[in-house]
Amino acid sequence: MSENQKMKCDTLMVSVVQSQDAEVTESRLADEATSVTRLPSLGAFLGRRNATLLIGMPHELKDKVIDILHENCRQRIEFIAVPLESAPMPMPAPTPVTVGGATVFSLEVEYFEEF
Repeated sequence: MSENQKMKCDTLMVSVVQSQDAEVTESRLADEATSVTRLPSLGAFLGRRNATLLIGMPHELKDKVIDILHENCRQRIEFIAVPLESAPMPMPAPTPVTVGGATVFSLEVEYFEEF
């Protein structure tokens, strides 16, 4: 990237998404001229594999990035086994749990340097 083409980066979004959604989301974000770094992570009480996306962008792209995350990171219903308390034998009961989507944090970048 030449000196004239350096990206203005005044907003950093940190987004945690499910690993199933990470690749297509990362690709779509790269198409919008944002800088994306993908980090593997584990999440929440289910211990599922996730990806944490660090997204650097100009403030003007914030709404577009949120739209891309909304379009590509969907919530799903999964079932977990929860033991029944009143059962004489430990019999697990399937319990629906909503997983997925995206958790997004937006941070203002005071200083940015690339070398």
